[in-house]
Amino acid sequence: PNKITPTDFQGWEEERGHGFMQKWDPHYQALIETHDPDQDPQSGGLLLARYGSGFYVYDAFALYRQLPSGVPGAYRILANLVSINKNPEWK
Repeated sequence: PNKITPTDFQGWEEERGHGFMQKWDPHYQALIETHDPDQDPQSGGLLLARYGSGFYVYDAFALYRQLPSGVPGAYRILANLVSINKNPEWK
């Protein structure tokens, strides 16, 4: 439900995440390209693939650090993840 933009990454605690994939199976789709300051863009931080009648999501973003700090962008990403089956693009 939320379009994620660079402003959603403002105010994040420490780094945005870790364990970003460098390459992945073609069944996966990269959902976001982003980077920390002074880094090259990375698109392996949030990957989505269909699995059976649902989805498999790989999330390398440090939501565990951002959510307790009340970072709005982290909540927007989380809302998108928990409602992924409601997204008309994935029906």
